[in-house]
Amino acid sequence: MPKTDSLRGETTSSLYPRAFLGFTLVEVMVALAVVAVALPALLVTLSKQLDGLRYLEDRTHAQWVAANRLAELRLVVGAKGSLQTGRISGTEELAGRSWYWWSEGVETEVPGFFRYEIVVSDREDGEASPIHTLDGYLAQVQSNGAR
Repeated sequence: MPKTDSLRGETTSSLYPRAFLGFTLVEVMVALAVVAVALPALLVTLSKQLDGLRYLEDRTHAQWVAANRLAELRLVVGAKGSLQTGRISGTEELAGRSWYWWSEGVETEVPGFFRYEIVVSDREDGEASPIHTLDGYLAQVQSNGAR
């Protein structure tokens, strides 16, 4: 028996035409198809964002390792008054990971002025494809105490 609207005195069938009573099977299938296409695209985008975040985190840590190495060289020149030249390599622990660095110091055309290139990677064999490279310049303390 159709229900009657108490305010208007109309039956349900006259209030709501048959087309508005619910979704058809075709409409539900189309909605599911749209979700099925959109959801994987969203997941791929999210995955790319996470990979980008990891890459930026690695670059930041590699920059810190290189800056630490340059700071060590500044401390050495302050304490000893001389700089290490040639190729030097080592490892550093940062953020629970091992980072590998290589530094090379060469004297510039200006006497007592050295250029250091510091290369950092997260792999032991990563010198050819570093995550970060830092160039720094340091002045060696001269015998009269001036830089």
